[in-house]
Amino acid sequence: MVVGNIRVVSLELMPIPGGLEAPGTDHLDYEPVASVDDLPLGAMRRVTRGDIDLLLVHSEQGLCATDDRCPHMAAPLSVGTLDGCEVACPLHRGRFDVRTGEVIQFPTTGGLDANGEYHAPWTPSETPIREQPSDTKARARAATRVRRLRYYPVRVNGDQIEVVFPR
Repeated sequence: MVVGNIRVVSLELMPIPGGLEAPGTDHLDYEPVASVDDLPLGAMRRVTRGDIDLLLVHSEQGLCATDDRCPHMAAPLSVGTLDGCEVACPLHRGRFDVRTGEVIQFPTTGGLDANGEYHAPWTPSETPIREQPSDTKARARAATRVRRLRYYPVRVNGDQIEVVFPR
């Protein structure tokens, strides 16, 4: 919308789910990371400051910023896909709800969920169930915990998307 010569942008923000705000973001300054035009509805974008990679998501529920790392084995979610409010990891078929930070589909490798419950490796329904390997790699996968997403404060200031990075 344009008012006079000023373009006014209205973009909904997703609330940060309770208990999932990234540590170290309290009372810090917002930093511009992208233009609103750079993130149309249905888009994801990676932004980096130092060694922190964040994922900006613009879904039908609004805008959010989370780690650009799968909470399973740290693959960049920005290389995955966004379907509504679900972001899919490009490596192990894990799917995560950006509204809640919860796992929608557990990664194919199996392991522990955020509450410590074990999930066996996934096998497609059209194939026989795989035997569980017992080598070191399989034991490491079984002990890998799939955590919930972590979120960063985000706002829109004029036509700029701004995020708080931890220190």
